[in-house]
Amino acid sequence: MTLTTIDNAAARRLFLDRHALHEAPQGGAKGAALAALIERLGFVQLDSINTVARAHDLILFSRRPAYRPKSLKALYEKDRALFEHWTHDAAVIPMAFYPWWQLRRERDAEKLRHQWRNWRRDGFEKQFQPVLNHIREHGPVCSADVGKKEARGSGGWWDWHPSKTALEYLWRSGALCVVGRDGFRKRYDLTERVIDEALCAPLRTEDEIRRTIDWCCTGALDRLGFATPSEIAAFWAHVTIAEAKVWCDAALASGALCKVLIEGHDGSLRESFCRPDTLSDPVLQHAPASRLRILSPFDPALRDRKRAERLFGFDYRIEVFVPEAQRKYGYYVFPILEGDRLVGRVDMKAFRGEDVLRVRALWPEQGVRWGKGRVASFESELARLTRLAGVSEIRFEDGWLRD
Repeated sequence: MTLTTIDNAAARRLFLDRHALHEAPQGGAKGAALAALIERLGFVQLDSINTVARAHDLILFSRRPAYRPKSLKALYEKDRALFEHWTHDAAVIPMAFYPWWQLRRERDAEKLRHQWRNWRRDGFEKQFQPVLNHIREHGPVCSADVGKKEARGSGGWWDWHPSKTALEYLWRSGALCVVGRDGFRKRYDLTERVIDEALCAPLRTEDEIRRTIDWCCTGALDRLGFATPSEIAAFWAHVTIAEAKVWCDAALASGALCKVLIEGHDGSLRESFCRPDTLSDPVLQHAPASRLRILSPFDPALRDRKRAERLFGFDYRIEVFVPEAQRKYGYYVFPILEGDRLVGRVDMKAFRGEDVLRVRALWPEQGVRWGKGRVASFESELARLTRLAGVSEIRFEDGWLRD
């Protein structure tokens, strides 16, 4: 049987559409409109690095330039329209999805108890009840509010004391939930105080587990457009590759999915799954909005670095943990999207005490010319970004446009 090939241009268009990067960056950016965008994406990764803006803020801003961080905070902490948990990393997730995280919470309960018991976390299980009692009596806490005697011997934020470990475990396994952040420190409360009891039912039967796996795989593919079983499994990071493969095979047999060949930027072909009606999606024929925009290194469209390289020819590595002398580009370098191409990467930082955004260096991608028009588009995007970064001036360092 000959498989249909989705050429590279069409694959990029479809992929960008599913990540809300195909249309022009505009529209409502608070309340129900912001909640709908997050649901469309599935989740938004949280990250503390704030060289220009935190990852979650830039992810939303790049799609809705009217976005401001206070809108996400209100949606999360006031309206309780979001909850915080893990996908591949910490993220905010639509509250309606909370029941589907039960599989993750139950699997984490087993996995983390074993892992952390053997990871210099001796005694954390004995702190479960004291931590729960403290929260019940005193209300929501940060990690600094528990285990103060234990913390005195701690080597820093990376060296969790048993009570902090207990907090994290009780959150990851479901007894606690995160109700907000002070700065970037999580505040934990009893789940029973915050989450509707109807959303918290345990998975009691194999059928309930299968329905959760079905939801995870369906939701992942809907947000990717096309994917392999490993990409489907990695999207929420709840199910295994084997479980995703079983789901794909069953959906293929029933006609709910079809196999296609996805053309990479280099002409290579990769077998993937998609829905049959995807092949007639109008977005395949329409070029995306051409406006240049700066993306977070943790943008959902770039989270899978290998897929970004296959589709766009964009080889990206975040160098936060690379020794400075060994960095190819910089500590925290932002990818630049224009239409359906990643056209460069920029090293920049907001110095809020000086009220300035400093552009240190920009590296065009191979074959991309940065003429006057593209430079002007870049400067316009920086001007928009200053509002999110909290500064009013832009300065370009000498030699900022690199070969």
